[in-house]
Amino acid sequence: MNVYVETNFVLELVFQQEQLVSCEQILQLSEAGRIKLAIPAYSLAEPHEKLSRQAKSRREIQQVLDTELRQLARTASYTTRINSIQDIANLLVQSNKDESQRFVQYRDRLLKNTEIIPLTADILTKAAIYEDPYDLKPQDALVYASVISHLRQDQPTVACFLNRNSILF
Repeated sequence: MNVYVETNFVLELVFQQEQLVSCEQILQLSEAGRIKLAIPAYSLAEPHEKLSRQAKSRREIQQVLDTELRQLARTASYTTRINSIQDIANLLVQSNKDESQRFVQYRDRLLKNTEIIPLTADILTKAAIYEDPYDLKPQDALVYASVISHLRQDQPTVACFLNRNSILF
């Protein structure tokens, strides 16, 4: 059975969100050879870009916090409360490291046990065609075009597309 997943599958794993356990079980089924997992190449690149954007934002927040905390530390009555705020700044830094490590680990597992649907010129062309009639954002159209292209080439007897967005797909 072909099981198609997309960006949110990777994000669930990396950010340890609500569907982490289910996504991990699906990945393990693929690793055990019980299902054939397929993911558009774009759906591996998109989470990496999100992580980079988020890490930059968190670093900026942390820098602003550090600056403000240094100023507040000069006021004796705030000294004790500053420690708890510093924990927040440390959490921002640590979460970036943790999420980056998890991304690398899951990406490596996916690359070993998943069929990566390449992003081709044909898929880019089809994605542009699918945007308007299906009211898809460009990134959703890329995922859709990738899955449709793979289904047409592979022609599995049984296949399903797992995603969190029942409105779009």
